[in-house]
Order: sequence, then structure tokens, then C-alpha cells
Amino acid sequence: MVAINSSEPSATYFILIGLPGLEEAQFWLAFPLCSLYLIAVLGNLTIIYIVRTEHSLHEPMYIFLCMLSGLDILISTSSMPKMMAIFWFNSTTIQFDACLVQMFAIHSLSGMESTVLLAMAFDRYVAICHPLRHATVLTLPRVAKIGMAAVVRGAALMAPLPVFIKRLPFCRSNILSHSYCLHQDVMKLACADIRVNVIYGLIVIISAIGLDSLLISFSYLLILKTVLGLTREAQAKAFSTCVSHVCAVFIFYVPFIGLSMVHRFSKRRDSLLPVIMANIYLLIPPVLNPIVYGVKTKEIRQRILRLFLTTTHSSDH
Repeated sequence: MVAINSSEPSATYFILIGLPGLEEAQFWLAFPLCSLYLIAVLGNLTIIYIVRTEHSLHEPMYIFLCMLSGLDILISTSSMPKMMAIFWFNSTTIQFDACLVQMFAIHSLSGMESTVLLAMAFDRYVAICHPLRHATVLTLPRVAKIGMAAVVRGAALMAPLPVFIKRLPFCRSNILSHSYCLHQDVMKLACADIRVNVIYGLIVIISAIGLDSLLISFSYLLILKTVLGLTREAQAKAFSTCVSHVCAVFIFYVPFIGLSMVHRFSKRRDSLLPVIMANIYLLIPPVLNPIVYGVKTKEIRQRILRLFLTTTHSSDH
């Protein structure tokens, strides 16, 4: 176990374990993980390409979907290359500043994605509950401003994070139990009072994830109330436009809440469960979101099939 000298209580680097207890199998486990990463990048790039090239899809719902796909690519890319380096080349060392950058990127991008999911819920609420006002409420310039607000909000919430980490002395161990840097994991290595970090983490979770999930739930209660008053045909159409977003919400929030609960109540640092959940949280949503929207959204599905047939036809000639 690599320990930091107690006479120099400031870490210059950390050691990322990868998967505790599965060090011998990490080399082979990296292959399916890398495949999932490539599927995530390719799937989300396909969504972005289709929406960008099809003028009929230049609507708020699909522009928000592009934002979601872009964030999914960035979130998975912020952790997966280093994870692959750990598993394949045993490159377990990460410099302190690089760890801060990775930590800031992962947490801020997660906050941005939560905001985009909230914006998508608002889009569905206006489209279903106030359809005549949808075009005037969610204009393209306003959608762009919402996207910028998501970026600013995510970055602003995480701006104090590097300061709160840098103030901590590290004089015990510099071994992190995850495959990438997480605030919850890093602060537990400090040999000082971490109550400020704990309170800050709770404030961020409540003001971002907690508030967003509450507003999303409230918007769907209003949507449900409106839909129940429609005809069966209109109900089916309304539900079909919402099912993909509901799936995306569950895919994002369930692993996040589960990971937060495990970190909050788990006492063992060598437990494999938090590590697996952390990897699921960063990799599974980017993989599943394009699949969900590709299967459940008729317009996206038709364009993907057309793109595939065009590519196949071109290769035959």
C-alpha cells in the first residue's frame, strides 16, 4: 500500500486501483468495457449527425437530445481512456492536478446533463399541456440559451470543488478505491476535518440533482393530468413522445442516487460494489440513451435505417 509521508501532508499524485479484488481479470474486462465505450461514442455521434443533417428535426426536443448526446460523449470520455490505461497498461498513477480536472469534469458534466433532462421535461410539458404556445415558448434562440444556462450552472456548482480539495492535507494513503477520481473518494483520504466537503456535496446534490428530479416528477404529474383528459388515440401519441425521455431520466438518476447512497453509508473502502456502480453510472447512460431514442422515437429510427441503407447501398457499389 503506497502511503504519503506524514511530514509532507500534501498529495502530488494518487493511485487508482481499478477494480478491487479483480486485478488479475482487469486486462480481459477492459475489452467489453472498451466495446461499450465505442458503442456509446458511435451511437451518440450518430444521433448528433442525424439531427444536424435533417432540417425537419431542428426542433427543441431533438436539439435537447443532441445536447444530451454531446454530454454523454464527454462524460464517458472523461473517465474511460484512463480506465483503459489502468486495465491494459497498469497505468494506475494520476497526478493531483489531473485528478482535480477529471473530478471537476465528471461532476460538472453530470450537473449539466441533469439540467438538460429537466429542460427536456419542460419541453414535453409545454408540447402536451400547452401545444399552441410551444412554438412561441421554446424558440430556437431560447433553446440555445437554455443549453448555455445548463453549461454555466454545471460549471458554477462545481467551481468551489478544486478549492475545497486543495485545502485538505493528505498524510495517510494516496490510494483511491475507484477507476477514476470522485469527490466522495478523494476527500475520505484527507487527515483533516472534511465536514465542509460533506456539506458542500450535500448542497450540490440537493440544489442540482434533487431539485431537478423533483421538477421533472412534477412536470410529469401535470402531463399525466392533461393526458388523462384526452382521447385514447391522443393519449397513445402523447405517451409515445414521453417514453424515451422517461427512460433517459431513470437511466441517469437511478445509478446516480444509488452511487450516492452507497458512498454515504458504505464503511468499507475496499468494497467492489461502489466501484461497479460508479462505472455503471458513467458508462451505461451514454450506451443506452442512443438505443432508447433510436428504438422508441419514430423519426430517429427512420433516419437511422435510411442512413444504414444508404451506407450499405454505397458499399455495394
